[in-house]
Amino acid sequence: MKQRILLVEDELGLRMTLGDRLSSEGYEVDTASDGEDGLRQASGGDFDLIVLDLMLPKKSGLDICRDLRQQGLETPILMLTARDQMVDKVLGLKIGADDYLTKPFEMLELLARVEALLRRASRPAASMAAVYQFGVIRVDFRSTEMLRNGKVVPLSAKEFQLLRYFIENRGATLSRERLLQEVWGYASTPHTRTVDVHIAWLRQKLEEDPKHPRWIVTVHKLGYRFAG
Repeated sequence: MKQRILLVEDELGLRMTLGDRLSSEGYEVDTASDGEDGLRQASGGDFDLIVLDLMLPKKSGLDICRDLRQQGLETPILMLTARDQMVDKVLGLKIGADDYLTKPFEMLELLARVEALLRRASRPAASMAAVYQFGVIRVDFRSTEMLRNGKVVPLSAKEFQLLRYFIENRGATLSRERLLQEVWGYASTPHTRTVDVHIAWLRQKLEEDPKHPRWIVTVHKLGYRFAG
């Protein structure tokens, strides 16, 4: 079966160009031209990927992303933004987007990001216990929740995926390149601080003292190790 992509983009020319190219690559593409229609389709459709513009009429891409994650929808989201401002990118990732591209972008780069996200989402989850506990932290893989001292601590979809991968590979030193490949699905290793940013966020939620972490430990010049 063809993989289904929802493209939410208000610019007609770009929507047609992207839709036609993705269709020619073998994907089934549905489109929406405003935020309200995009949210309605995303909430009710069985999509493998959502390509979501940040600036949309009626409802912004950030609001759509936040609402979908609050609904429990884990469909990968690739966010498009014309703003070259780090705050928008960081906020998008923090509320649950899986990746972003800044306009203008090369079509081949977008296709590579699409393939990476779909490849990551299609991998079967490793077999492991439904609940894992370390210290005051309890991770429930069925409900995709993390609790600290019995209270739920909100995690973005990518933060939870990263924590799960650390738990699955506890005790092993994981390079940034390996984390980018296995958690984000990148076939290559672009220059990015994505891994470091997400680990900093996780430490804020996991650690008693994030500046002196106990659970996610930095291994100098090599990467990170989960010691839970």
